[in-house]
Amino acid sequence: MRVLFNGRAKHDYLDDALTLLSGWTREGEQIRRTMVLDDTQHAALTERVKVVADALRLRPEISRRADRTHIRVGHGDGEPLTEGEVLLAARIEDAFRAVTDAPA
Repeated sequence: MRVLFNGRAKHDYLDDALTLLSGWTREGEQIRRTMVLDDTQHAALTERVKVVADALRLRPEISRRADRTHIRVGHGDGEPLTEGEVLLAARIEDAFRAVTDAPA
């Protein structure tokens, strides 16, 4: 069964979901995360994210500087953050734990 959310309830729902994603920060209508990964972990994470992002038809921005992987999800052009983008962030967290063998 699918639940429909009106404007305010949807916003509250997304905010609640974001509080469960540690390390993610919200900047306007985008969410961001920086992860410390080596080159092998970065490559593995990027491949996992690509599979999920393709399935959700989303395009996160992933960049690498030194030993840090920076991820940004959202449009940044005034479009509101969607449930799919928050779901993608959650799946990115799953992938991060998988490639770093970090406990859940």
